[in-house]
Amino acid sequence: MEQQFELPQVLVGPLLRHVQKDRMLLWLVTSCPTVWQFRLKASDTVVQERALHTSEQIQIRIGSRAYLQLLDIRADSHWPLDQELHYDLGFEANDVRWIADWAPHLCHDGHDSPHLVIHSRIQRILHGSCRKPHHRSEDALRRVDEEIRLCESDTRHRPSLLLMTGDQVYVDDVAGPMLNAIHQLIPLLGLFDESIDEPTISSGTALARHEHTFYRRSQLLPLTKHNATLIERFFGGARKPVFTTANAENHLITLAEVLAMYMLVWSPVPWTLFELEEPALAPRLRKRYHREKFQIDRFIASLPEAARALSHVPSYMIFDDHDITDDWNLSLAWEQTAYEHPFSRRIVGNAVIAYALCQAWGNGSAALSTIIDDCQALFDNTENPHGIPKKQQDALIDKSLMFRGWQYTLETDPGIVVLDTRSHRWHRRSKPSRPSGLMDWEALTDFQQSIMNRSTVIVVSSAPVFGVKLIEIVQRIFTFFGKPLLVDAENWMAHHEAATVMLSIFEHSQTPQTFVLLSGDVHYSFAYDVRLRYQTETPAIWQITSSGIKNEFPAILLEWLDRLNRWLFAPWSPLNLLTQRSAFRIRPRLPEGRSAGERLWNHAGIGDVRLDTDGQPVSILQLNSLSGETEFKDGQQHRLGS
Repeated sequence: MEQQFELPQVLVGPLLRHVQKDRMLLWLVTSCPTVWQFRLKASDTVVQERALHTSEQIQIRIGSRAYLQLLDIRADSHWPLDQELHYDLGFEANDVRWIADWAPHLCHDGHDSPHLVIHSRIQRILHGSCRKPHHRSEDALRRVDEEIRLCESDTRHRPSLLLMTGDQVYVDDVAGPMLNAIHQLIPLLGLFDESIDEPTISSGTALARHEHTFYRRSQLLPLTKHNATLIERFFGGARKPVFTTANAENHLITLAEVLAMYMLVWSPVPWTLFELEEPALAPRLRKRYHREKFQIDRFIASLPEAARALSHVPSYMIFDDHDITDDWNLSLAWEQTAYEHPFSRRIVGNAVIAYALCQAWGNGSAALSTIIDDCQALFDNTENPHGIPKKQQDALIDKSLMFRGWQYTLETDPGIVVLDTRSHRWHRRSKPSRPSGLMDWEALTDFQQSIMNRSTVIVVSSAPVFGVKLIEIVQRIFTFFGKPLLVDAENWMAHHEAATVMLSIFEHSQTPQTFVLLSGDVHYSFAYDVRLRYQTETPAIWQITSSGIKNEFPAILLEWLDRLNRWLFAPWSPLNLLTQRSAFRIRPRLPEGRSAGERLWNHAGIGDVRLDTDGQPVSILQLNSLSGETEFKDGQQHRLGS
């Protein structure tokens, strides 16, 4: 039964999303419809103060007491650039209540509202990926908050934006206490239910009450020949040799579950609304639950700082696989298995819809309006307790899975192009089990057109374009023996044609002479300087990878892979000439403080890139999640070759 007591009016946010000199997007979740007042100040001068127009407030009711909101605030006149601005939101409650009243954790000491800087030119970017709540590492969003606080009066060195380059949430790898919290929050907010056409579970409510909902979701599906592959794909929890362990037994299924998770990873407020009572579990699972509970408690403790960071710096997001499900669209065979079965199609589709509402919506892309309009229509036709209309939900899933507008461009200086490397892949029709190319021909052509005649461009590719060669070879070996899923064989070089087109773009005479490639995904960090071998006028390319925000690679394994890669593929090694990137000279940068020659940095943190007036990196850092920083030094200075 839905609980009834007074909820805070604002449950999540605001998250500061897309910002420019005449526009600001703020993302929130409220417990009721809200009419907003907006105020912007420069120093002590009020730049703008007024009630927001109806057209500036888009509210989507996702539950009886839950409203997703995007405030698309337009400037009365252009806002000041390159100086500290303080923004505030207020709503009527006897009198106007401002952020300091209802979200004091978002305000730094000495301030009564969040603040930002709209830079005329990007000089500093923070970036990262892979934020898993129950990982043992600290949440590096705390470092984002610390950097903003330290740079408060130094507007020139303050980060211009935060790029979150994939796996902002782990829909497929959920701790038991997190799933428990999700099931507490759903009835509390009356998040709308949905029907499920499976013999053992008919709805989201039935799923939450089922004895197998914790750690045993694979058992909710009947094991038949038809869906045996489906069960292994989504719920196998199989150990993956070399790289990782996938724990999919708590994989989120319903749209309400995924929406609730977003609220719980973006804000500390929802956690204050309930007490977690431990579910009935077998002794082995109870021990696992307790281990995870320790890490989730640490995550909750850091949420005020993470939320404060996200309210102070514009953030831009793109999905990777864990935002939807592990190995999402890895191969044509994967897609055929997942999308031809209505249950797995629903699982994937619900995560895509939630991504659209909770991440993509705030990026400011006009292309997304058609998806958001359909989301609005879906929830407008929902009446609790009957749940979301099934036919309309399935139609929206179909549209979302075919949508080609997830990529976007920011007209900043320098410009930023964020690639969709997940949803439209270059299939191998003759070998459907082999990994697909990360982007198909049409997507790569669109990318090339978007950067033509620019002098400098920052490109976000969730997977590194120039990765660690030895690891890519290991992935290729597993792929050869028909096991690409075991090693996450997703890299640009895994598909010859897609890699050829991407690499040829760097060689084109009308594409930029400066590329800064920002990536994540791999759970370790590195930086390369890349040039063409056989051209006198070669573009300057930097591959900078930061991962994870709250995740790390197995330490001993990475140390050996790093060492072997260094021996086999040093810049002077003839083995480089046997790779698909033989036309490129790749010079690794060295993480400061590592042993001689080591190139990979394995510590949760956030990437920090400082740019000169031409948009070229002058400093590449990894801000470690707890404290301290690691600079990636130019490898040439350490005589690593050229």
